[in-house]
Amino acid sequence: MNTEELREFCLSFPHSTEDVKWGNDLCFSVGGKMFCVTGMDASIAEKVSFKCTPEKFAELTEREGIIPAPYVARYHWVAVEDKNALDDDELEDLITKSYMLVFEKLPAGVRSEFAQK
Repeated sequence: MNTEELREFCLSFPHSTEDVKWGNDLCFSVGGKMFCVTGMDASIAEKVSFKCTPEKFAELTEREGIIPAPYVARYHWVAVEDKNALDDDELEDLITKSYMLVFEKLPAGVRSEFAQK
């Protein structure tokens, strides 16, 4: 999956937004909370980070090419450093679950505001 395909996929979720943080990271958020991050430079999304459940975090970090994400591992974020560690379908499934985890933790007022739009 290249960066543009990842971007299109992440922006396909309801109420998702994108912005650039830390100078060169393309961040995808819902309700102001990030659910996926990738670098902007490469045409291939080589490094991708996302949130997962504690169980999935333990499973994924056992794989070659996937590490606990720096600074946010305590929140169960992983960093995929080798694009071959996951195929596109699995990556899309994990990002979808990341979006849902973040969306479900949004304050009720934010979620109800989204429902009205």
